[in-house]
Amino acid sequence: QVQLQESGPGLVKPSQTLSLTCTVSGETITADSFGWHWIRQSPEKKLEWMGLIDPRGITAYSRLLKNRIAISRDTSKNQLTLQLTSVTPDDTAVYYCVHGYHYWGQGTQVTVSS
Repeated sequence: QVQLQESGPGLVKPSQTLSLTCTVSGETITADSFGWHWIRQSPEKKLEWMGLIDPRGITAYSRLLKNRIAISRDTSKNQLTLQLTSVTPDDTAVYYCVHGYHYWGQGTQVTVSS
């Protein structure tokens, strides 16, 4: 069974860069399968797709975030990484790592505040 676990700082200051890691078990992130997504949920419960990295390492990003977002991976650790630059309080959300929309991590709360 695929399991995903997000980790990272719970509090980030405005203008800083948010970095989150998703550790995957039960499937290799390079396996010929579905993509690996980052999705966030705002305090108002709105879900927002942020981007993905596919098993070949090809990325795609939301056009709303493309100037600030980067998704990468460490195949030796079977981990994915999300970086979001120049954060504002509007980036406060629960961040989820998702595989093929079938498997979701438990999510990690990130608050942007000074």
